[in-house]
Amino acid sequence: MSNNRQTANDARQAFSIMIPSGSLGYQSTIQTLNISQRQKRPTSRLCMSDFESDFASAMPEKPVLSFQEQMTESATTFMVDLESRLGEGVSVPTEFDELKAARDGKADPCELASKIYVLLIEQGMLYDQSPEDGTLTPTNFIIKENLEIPEVKEEFSYLYKYGMSLIAKEVVDVDTIKGIVKDRLIKRTGLSPEEFDSWLGY
Repeated sequence: MSNNRQTANDARQAFSIMIPSGSLGYQSTIQTLNISQRQKRPTSRLCMSDFESDFASAMPEKPVLSFQEQMTESATTFMVDLESRLGEGVSVPTEFDELKAARDGKADPCELASKIYVLLIEQGMLYDQSPEDGTLTPTNFIIKENLEIPEVKEEFSYLYKYGMSLIAKEVVDVDTIKGIVKDRLIKRTGLSPEEFDSWLGY
C-alpha cells in the first residue's frame, strides 16, 4: 500500500468495501462487506439456545482474515454479484477483467481497492438496472443532458464520496483517487473540476 504503514488489524477495523447493487437512475442499495461478531445477551432463563451457544463456543474460532484476504474476498464477491445480474448476452466491462487479473495475480490491497472502485463506477455508468429483478442491461442514458435529475446527482455524489473514503481510511493514495474521479466521473458530466464540485454542493 503506497505510503501507508497500517497494520492488517488496523486496516480491518478501518475499512470495508461497500457495493451498491443499483445503477444510474435508481437508488443504490448498499451491501457492506465486513467482519462482525455476535454478542451474547445475558439471560436468567435456561433454554436450548444456551446449550447451542456453549457448543458453538467450544468449536475452533474462525480464522481472522488478513487485510489482503479481505480485499481479495471483496473483489470476488463484487465480481460474482455483478456477473450474476447481467442480462442475457450482456458482457462484463473491460474493468471486470482487469480486477480479475489483479485478484488472480495477488495484487496488493491498494491496487485491488482502486480497481474495485473503478469497476463500481463503470457498473453505475454503463448499465441500467431493472427495478423488478435487478438485471443489468446496457444503458442509453446521456449523462451530460440529464445533470438536473436528482438521482443522477445522488449517484455521482455517492461514488465521489466512496473515493474520498478510500483516501480518508488510507486505503488508496490521493493521486490515484483524483485520477479516477477526473477520468471516470468528472469527464462524463462535461463539467470542469470546479463546476463538478459546485454541482455536488461542495
